[in-house]
Amino acid sequence: MPGLLRGVARTAVVAGTATAVSNRVSRRQAGRWANEEQQQYAAPPPEQQYAPPPPPAPAPSSGMDDKLAQLKELGELKAAGVLNDLEFEQQKNRILNG
Repeated sequence: MPGLLRGVARTAVVAGTATAVSNRVSRRQAGRWANEEQQQYAAPPPEQQYAPPPPPAPAPSSGMDDKLAQLKELGELKAAGVLNDLEFEQQKNRILNG
């Protein structure tokens, strides 16, 4: 019986030591993971880089707006006496048909 008791005692010591070591490793890993999570949440999130928006496209100017501006200028020249009726009509036809 003394040999059997010695074997059981030895097994109990080995099992107890293994359990203690295993628990210690588990606690150490849990502590490391907790620290990593804490640092992860404490650190500010990285700023995301976005490309600047493209500049707005210039408003398409219609040909009609250009023609109206030219006709107004032509009318002002006629009113100022720079153009006579014939010149005015020729330039007006050129703008409208050209």
